[in-house]
Parts: sequence; C-alpha cells; structure tokens
Amino acid sequence: MTMPTGGINDEFYMRLALQLAASASGQTGINPVVGCVLVKEGRVVGMGAHLKRGEAHAEIHALQMAGRQAQGSTVYVTLEPCSHHGKTPPCSDRLIREGVKRVVIAATDPNPLVAGSGIAKLRASGIEVTTGVLEREAVKLNEAFNKFIVTRQPFVTVKSASTLDGKIAARTGDSKWITGDGSRSYVHTLRHRHQAIMVGIGTVLADDPALTTRLPVPGLNPIRVVVDSTLRIPRDARLVRDGEAPTVVLTTERAPQARRRELETLGVEVIDCGPGPAVDLRAAMERLGEREIGSLLVEGGGKLSGALLEARLVDKLVLFYAPKIIGGGAAAPGNFDFPGFGRMREAIALERLEVERFDNDICISGYPRYEAESDTENESGG
Repeated sequence: MTMPTGGINDEFYMRLALQLAASASGQTGINPVVGCVLVKEGRVVGMGAHLKRGEAHAEIHALQMAGRQAQGSTVYVTLEPCSHHGKTPPCSDRLIREGVKRVVIAATDPNPLVAGSGIAKLRASGIEVTTGVLEREAVKLNEAFNKFIVTRQPFVTVKSASTLDGKIAARTGDSKWITGDGSRSYVHTLRHRHQAIMVGIGTVLADDPALTTRLPVPGLNPIRVVVDSTLRIPRDARLVRDGEAPTVVLTTERAPQARRRELETLGVEVIDCGPGPAVDLRAAMERLGEREIGSLLVEGGGKLSGALLEARLVDKLVLFYAPKIIGGGAAAPGNFDFPGFGRMREAIALERLEVERFDNDICISGYPRYEAESDTENESGG
C-alpha cells in the first residue's frame, strides 16, 4: 500500500482510510466502500475496511485491531458511521461505547436511514466530530452507492473503445483489437468493480463474448446482462452455457414464450421490460435495481450506448481512444448511434473530466451534463 504524501494532519490519515476503502471496490455489492483508521498519541493503532455486504463495517474492524487503545483515540472514517440497525449493529453506538475522543468524517451518508443522524448521535455523546475532510474524493469513491441508495437504480457507466475518428469497428465489422493491452487490462478492472455488465444482442451475435473478469490475479465476475427484445440469443452462446456468472436477458412482453422457457431451463433469467417492440431502457434500470444491482458497466455497441445516452440514463462515460484512423463512413460503426441533435449547442457535454494514458491509448472519463428535457425522447434499445 502506498503511504499518503505530505505533512501529517487530518488529510494524511484520511487518505490512508480512503486507500483502505478503495481496496474493496467491487466486492461490497450495493453497500458503500468504507475505510477507517484509528490514531492515538501519534500512532496508528487500528485500521479496517468494509469487505462484504452483511459483514462487519470498517469501524468495527479498526476497533477490534485497536483493542483497549481505542479509548481516547481519533477515528478517521471515509463515510459517516451508521446509526441504524441493518444487517449489522450501528457503528456509532460502538464508537461511543469504546470511548473514542474524536471522529473525523470525509462524507455524510446519503442513506435516508442515516443522513446526519450518526453525526448527531456522536456529538450528543460528547465526541468531537469533524466533517468534510477530503469529501470530494470520498463522494467519488462511492458514486454508485450514492445514486442507488437514493434512487434504487444502478449507476450506469458506458465504456467505449474507438479509433481517433470515433469508429468502434472497421466497415467489415472487425474490431480486434482497437486498443492495446494496457487499456484492455484496465477494462477488466472496471468489470471487477461493477456488479453487472451490459451488452446488446448484436454484440453477442457478432462476438460471442464471455464478459468475465480476466486479470493476472483472481477477480470478481459481474452479472452478465443482455438487451434482447426478441430473444435471439443462441442456446450455445458462452453467456448461456459457460456457467461463469449469472446471465440476465432483458426482453419484452412480445418475446416468444417458447424461447423464454428454453432459456430459463438453461439457467438464464429472462425479464420483461415493457410491451415492446424494443426494450424500455428506463424500465430495465428499474428491474435491475429491484434485483439490487447498484452499478452497471455498459460495453455494448453504438446503438445501445446511443439509446442509453439519449434516454439520459448514463451517469459516467469512460472513452478509450487508440491512435488509429480507420475511416469507412457510415459502414463503420461509431461510439454512439442515435439520431443526434440539430445544433452544436444541444450536444451533451462532459464535466469533471479526467484524462489517463495507457501505453499509446488515451482514456477520457467524465460525467454527462444533461440540459432541460427535450420534447422527444428515445428510450428503447436492443
């Protein structure tokens, strides 16, 4: 673990807590990732991270490590300690019982069951509380949780890999490989960090993907989600037969009942998302949220990505660009295939941009800023 740089102060220890939290990204389900550090008399006496939904929170792990040294200590925690009984007892009660002196919090909890009540309980017990230390970093770390806990819908990240002229394949359909090894390795890290991965049926028919996480060390496989309005997914597709991870097919009420029963017999979950003819993507997000999928990585083609963007369902974009130009005009598919806007000022802009380099590839990530709702919306795909 890389130690934080700079002077020793509240930010120093909070950065350590943030690193602990980040180490568990992808493995806490719809729960937030949280890190906690206990400091007493200038020494770190306890550290912990929330590792799995339903198990001990970060504060409890850190307190157990500290033992008797917890009394009179300063607690650095990346998210407001919980104050309600869920799958585990309230952390705020445990901190009070252990006699900590001060609690430093990065971000308050957007969960309506907490929402400041943990802080209020600590202060009412005479514990000094400081909030907002590295708040921006903490909020970003839990951006998926922050959306899901309020809306009960997944945080949607669209990933795309294209040439400099915005093509995700040549005019012949060939797309292996646009980007280099470094970019593709990072995409597998993204898969590990998301609960589910989504593609359209066109991608399944063209590439027969596995949609698993392949890293130098063991990673977590996301739930595979396919948007398939007429249930064209073949019974011998990898997603159906490999058993590496659950597969969910989003379809419509018009889909053939015989095909539905066949897929369900093979272990595929089939979910209706609207009457048809195309999958209602807003309904799809609601159905996935009902199944407690809080983060969704989209690796589909331009049609699915474009439909999601036009429907204002995309929360984040991760766009890889390789230093190549393929041409091909309309015959070569692009990143986002939707009717588009008539004026440049109507274009969807990205904010809070970050730029990274993976070998010769450039990765631009950002958050779409949607203007006022347009009169016409396209909310279908697949």
